[in-house]
Amino acid sequence: MNSIQVGSVVLSTQGRDKGMYFVVTDVENNAVYLADGGMRRLASPKKKNLKHVSDSGVRLEAIAAKLSEGKKVFDSEVKSALRIFGQQNQQEKQDV
Repeated sequence: MNSIQVGSVVLSTQGRDKGMYFVVTDVENNAVYLADGGMRRLASPKKKNLKHVSDSGVRLEAIAAKLSEGKKVFDSEVKSALRIFGQQNQQEKQDV
């Protein structure tokens, strides 16, 4: 069963964006649409095969709620949330 849903933070495992974190903006049958607020804006998300992403287990609830309700989400919100997630993830790796 697939746990990736709108608002999930995923890691790209294939392609030129390998190793980068993205937020899922939409889910289709075998693909997800990804945005990072920087190179990949919410206005033009990247379509990526589910096999080419790895779920981090984190869901950005505030962004997910806005996306599902159809409210305006700013690229700066996504970029900031991913930056904070990356810093926390990096700190956890250093603590281990």
